[in-house]
Amino acid sequence: MKKIKIGILGCADIAKRMVIPNLLSSNKFEIVAISSRSTEKAASFCKLFGGRPIKGYQNLIKIKEVEAVYIPLPTGMHYEWIMKCLENNKHVFSEKSIATSLVEVSNIIKLAKKKNLCVYENFMFPYHSQIKFVKEKIKDGEIGKLRLFKSAFGFPIFNEKTNIRYNKKLGGGALLDAGAYTLMASQLFLGKNQKVISSCLNKLNYNVDFLGFITLLNNENVVSQLSFGFDNFYQNNIEIWGTKGKILIERAFTAGPSHTPFIKLFKSGEVINYKLPNDNHFINIINDFYNSIISNNCSKKYDQILSQSTLLELVKNKNILV
Repeated sequence: MKKIKIGILGCADIAKRMVIPNLLSSNKFEIVAISSRSTEKAASFCKLFGGRPIKGYQNLIKIKEVEAVYIPLPTGMHYEWIMKCLENNKHVFSEKSIATSLVEVSNIIKLAKKKNLCVYENFMFPYHSQIKFVKEKIKDGEIGKLRLFKSAFGFPIFNEKTNIRYNKKLGGGALLDAGAYTLMASQLFLGKNQKVISSCLNKLNYNVDFLGFITLLNNENVVSQLSFGFDNFYQNNIEIWGTKGKILIERAFTAGPSHTPFIKLFKSGEVINYKLPNDNHFINIINDFYNSIISNNCSKKYDQILSQSTLLELVKNKNILV
């Protein structure tokens, strides 16, 4: 089996804890190099994962043998480095959100199409088997016709001085972070090209949006109610209400390999608890990225990425900022 030669553009914590270990355990990628602004930091990552340390992101992109690049940089830096990777004929696996505006994302997809290169936005939760399970229950009519989709993703405040989520210059803000998950979830179950009925983003005296509430409407007039934030009691769920019942995914976005998923189906006065097998959505999306490259199916994610970015842009345009 051919291994894809990949470079790591940055030494972020998510790369160290989650993505790089799964890249290696998939046995489908070979880490050629890891870059950082600091040679020491790159070297410390290479001791853990292999590859050679490179100082400077541009120097990694110039390495000819690198076929793909993983980008765990802050959102505000994605556009510049994704475009440079594509210009140098590298496939891209980027953290979410992929960029800060629809203009940026449109340029990325345009160049990717021209070069026939794969671009992935690292939303892992759609690749978890619990999502497929819930979709099958809906398809089988277990909850009847859909009436309402709800999703919430919020967590308590982090260190205000050091967390990049609170840095406007680095593309911070709740919408592009926690909010993006809820928008993606709505599209998974209610389809693309939804309308934004209302949007309210609250800055709470910070430089970025800290809380958000969105109402969407799909082509069949089913409503989504989404809520997210950076200073909240922790929630991480999807709730789908139908004419005959309701389904609840209590841990929708962060069901890691060690987590045993439980799905609740409320129907006819009873609650059915489904215990599902553990799954590794990290490996699943990495395998999909690999397969798209190997099969030369690089356009697979273009529409999804554009739809997600379009919704984000509509939310910002419709927003009542408080």
